[in-house]
Amino acid sequence: MYDQYQRGALVLADGSRYEGWSFGARTSTPGEVVFNTGMVGYPESLSDPSYRGQLLTLTFPLVGNYGVPVDEADEQGLSRHFESDRLQIAGLIVANYSDEPHHWRRHHTLGQWLVDSGVPALFGLDTRALTKKIRESGAMLGAIVCDDGPTPAFSDPNARNLVAEVSRREPLTLGDGDLHVLAYDCGIKTNILRLFLQRGVRLTVVPWDFDPSSLEIDGVFISNGPGDPARCEATVGHLRALMARRIPIFGICLGHQLLSLAAGARTYKLKFGHRGQNQPCVDLTSGRCFITPQNHGYAVDTASLPSGWLPYFENANDGTNEGIRHQSEPFFSVQFHPEAKGGPSDTEYLFDRFLERVRQHAVKR
Repeated sequence: MYDQYQRGALVLADGSRYEGWSFGARTSTPGEVVFNTGMVGYPESLSDPSYRGQLLTLTFPLVGNYGVPVDEADEQGLSRHFESDRLQIAGLIVANYSDEPHHWRRHHTLGQWLVDSGVPALFGLDTRALTKKIRESGAMLGAIVCDDGPTPAFSDPNARNLVAEVSRREPLTLGDGDLHVLAYDCGIKTNILRLFLQRGVRLTVVPWDFDPSSLEIDGVFISNGPGDPARCEATVGHLRALMARRIPIFGICLGHQLLSLAAGARTYKLKFGHRGQNQPCVDLTSGRCFITPQNHGYAVDTASLPSGWLPYFENANDGTNEGIRHQSEPFFSVQFHPEAKGGPSDTEYLFDRFLERVRQHAVKR
């Protein structure tokens, strides 16, 4: 079955080499090698802007068996199946690839989607060994190399401002509700927009460095996104000004890290990150545990939270911070993804909790 495929390899910065076959674009590409443990949801993951610059390893042994659906709009005019308008990963690595998908929504194969998007991909690698190496040594730089060509220079995508690469360029207003929420697009996922619009919100989606001082708004949302939160100094500065106005603020993933930085806390890089659909998180206000989808390589240092701020959620696996909240002001954020896509939607209620505070603020205003 391999006769139709050409050879390729993943080369790591420590000199390790994993041989396989190419089923994506025939190009050699560097990136940060990470892994995701989810069983399904590769159309959503591969189009998630949080994966910008990364060589994504999927640990589930078979990938591609349900193909890729056609891009179609839902009742809000948003993409029904993808989390952005393009593939965001630098490259894909899987153990076994199915080029004969069977699903009623299937429009084309995963390989064709990757080729059309110019994204390289490999299969036939020992992804268990690769994942174990990343867990033990930490996320590392690597490159997908096609044929026997030269290995491209390793480059750390986190050294770039990845948020500036994926954020929209101009403001966009969606919906016509009474509540006006400003949403910072740091790489915002489509399903986040969908959940706000389903709740009747007027959403103004703005670039990552947008100055909101001239806008009358009832709430502020900070989205997910890729890379090192320290690169988003402009966003952090604007958040501090918004906090001074006591406007309700809600952040997810990178947005959680940016709110923490605005509050005066510190962030740090995790050894290999949390990427998957089954991370257990404990609500420290109730003791209840939720299974959450996650995709992040950085975390907030709980010990660095200033006075007035409390940890909100904690990861039950490794004890890392998964959320913060202010004791008296309407500010909170979570590291996981309550909007899911893919993964469980058990914490979707956090959108409603945020909008309750937005309504209270709107009445006072």
